[in-house]
Amino acid sequence: MSATQPLTREILLRMYRTMITIRMFETREAQIYRQGLQPGFVHLYLGQEAIATGVCAALRGDDYITSTHRGHGHLIARGGDVKRMMAELFGRVTGYCKGRGGSLHIADFDLGMLGANGIVGGGIPIATGAGLSAKKRHTDQVVACFFGDGATNQGTFHEAINMASIWKLPVVYVCENNGYGVTASIHKTSNVGKDLSVRARSYGIPGAKLDGNDVLAVYQAAEEAVKRARRGEGPTLMVCETCRHSGHYEGEMETAPSYRTPEQLEECRKRDPIPRFRRYLAEHSDIREEELARIDEEVAALIENAVQYAQESPRPDPSIAVEDLFA
Repeated sequence: MSATQPLTREILLRMYRTMITIRMFETREAQIYRQGLQPGFVHLYLGQEAIATGVCAALRGDDYITSTHRGHGHLIARGGDVKRMMAELFGRVTGYCKGRGGSLHIADFDLGMLGANGIVGGGIPIATGAGLSAKKRHTDQVVACFFGDGATNQGTFHEAINMASIWKLPVVYVCENNGYGVTASIHKTSNVGKDLSVRARSYGIPGAKLDGNDVLAVYQAAEEAVKRARRGEGPTLMVCETCRHSGHYEGEMETAPSYRTPEQLEECRKRDPIPRFRRYLAEHSDIREEELARIDEEVAALIENAVQYAQESPRPDPSIAVEDLFA
């Protein structure tokens, strides 16, 4: 855990609250899904909380983000309403997409969250387009684009970043490198798997390899990248190395042979960003353990209220199936 500049108590506490909200939301979501109470698939963000938290803390209220199939953490870090999120996962009309999008398609345009995306790398051209829009409108808005390591082998990654570099678009490309695209190790699918940030050199933009489990390292790198983008100097590629605590999708561990050894999973959990941040706060701030415990209690209540809200919300009526569709 590192800090190169003073951070206010308010920022540190806000980061902790964001990280623990993501953790508790996802942990509760896993329990609910295992009980068979929700339709569709869910891809949990457990273990990657520091990335969304650090990046979104560096953004302004009118900035944008694009997300992935593993997007709950991104929306929460952007300030999403956990009640509407939970309702969407339950397929209820009070959800973000009126119960029609589910986990893979949550969006909140009011927060600048341009949508989760079930297509690998699908958010990258959307973010680049949003960056072009911001530049054309002279708004000095910035776009943070989240994607996984698997997406760096997609054509959309190379085409979009090449365009953004030429036109100096205000986009921060954030690769959440958890080491696997579904079950394929990045070391088997890329000759630069040890350091994906070197791909930035191909486009003449800065590339940074970061400890994605160090929320302050992520935050400070994101701050620099965001400032650079606002100055009109173009995009940055941030590669945040992390690992997911669960499978590619919830339930995978029970239905598919494990491609990660028990030793790998144990090492993954040792790198957990939340206890690591708690230790940092204990050693380098005046924030007391009692304050963090109180936040834990408040967030736990918030999540349970969200579950109750979702369960009590009505299901969509089939008669509205074609509403909100445009051709």
